[in-house]
Amino acid sequence: MGNRGGMAVAHATVAEVREFAAEAGCAGVDGDADLGGGWSVVYCADKADGAAAALARRTGAPVLTVAYLDSDVGFVEGATFAGGRWKALLNRDMAADYEIPVDRFPVEAALAGALDWAAAGGLTADPEGVRAVLTGSEVFAEDLADRLLGALGIAPAAPGEESA
Repeated sequence: MGNRGGMAVAHATVAEVREFAAEAGCAGVDGDADLGGGWSVVYCADKADGAAAALARRTGAPVLTVAYLDSDVGFVEGATFAGGRWKALLNRDMAADYEIPVDRFPVEAALAGALDWAAAGGLTADPEGVRAVLTGSEVFAEDLADRLLGALGIAPAAPGEESA
């Protein structure tokens, strides 16, 4: 059985992201990492809907969350403090196998939202890299999430770098 949890990435300290994620309803925070450049990630057993917007309000910075469905599909939600929001789907081919309506996650809208989100965070995103992630496939959705962070300008944690 795959991962049914999620992750939250924010421009805040690990301790702040852990605290704010719990306040936003992310249950079972069970790992974290400093991603460098002031960005941190926490991993949780369950990600609450709307957590990205709640975390962005709390941190005053852009936040990205991903909820996983059996490690096969990732549901991405990005939010900025100014109220910008975007959603994306990772592993679209696998999502179609789950009968998830992929048309509710248009790639062009997600790409535009992701690029705006990165700019709001002072990041330099790679538009073609983001597009490749949003349209790509991997065995594990977590691998696509790591690639998305990299394409957005945030270095994902290397395996084994997680702290708790």
